[in-house]
Amino acid sequence: MRVIIGKYKGKKLEGFFVEGTRPTMDRVKESFFAMIQNDLFDTCCLDLFAGSGSLGIEALSAGARVCYFVDNSPTILPILKRNLENIKEAHLLFMHYEKALEKFFQEKILFDIIFLDPPYHKHLLTFVLDKISSYGLLKKGGKIICEFEEEDVISDFFVEVKSKDYGSKKIRIYTI
Repeated sequence: MRVIIGKYKGKKLEGFFVEGTRPTMDRVKESFFAMIQNDLFDTCCLDLFAGSGSLGIEALSAGARVCYFVDNSPTILPILKRNLENIKEAHLLFMHYEKALEKFFQEKILFDIIFLDPPYHKHLLTFVLDKISSYGLLKKGGKIICEFEEEDVISDFFVEVKSKDYGSKKIRIYTI
């Protein structure tokens, strides 16, 4: 697994074969980064269920100013730390996603781009979208990129602006 675009293009990323992770396939990453590439320059991003960190690292590579990586898996933490080595724009938070969202709210950190790729079997997207909305964490005009499989995603606050399916994987992009 490698970074596919931008200044970190070609950087090797670990974590592809770690149990419990499902890194986004290159063709899926290429497609949805093509959908948002014009929105990435100088942005503040959040990779909420970071795993290997590939989505946030791609965003930084494509011109994002900063990215916060949140994960609470003790298995993935050392791998994520190695993947983020020498990437000064990365901020790693080893904590549960709900605590991280609360922390961002308390510290008044707002995001231009939020990547949500939670464990598929937990069906968390509607809940997480509601939390992001209630805390007001997405800047006006910002985007939330969701990756999931079998889940009914419902949001009363965010509007779906783009949609793409790759077999069983689904990508939805939301905005305010």
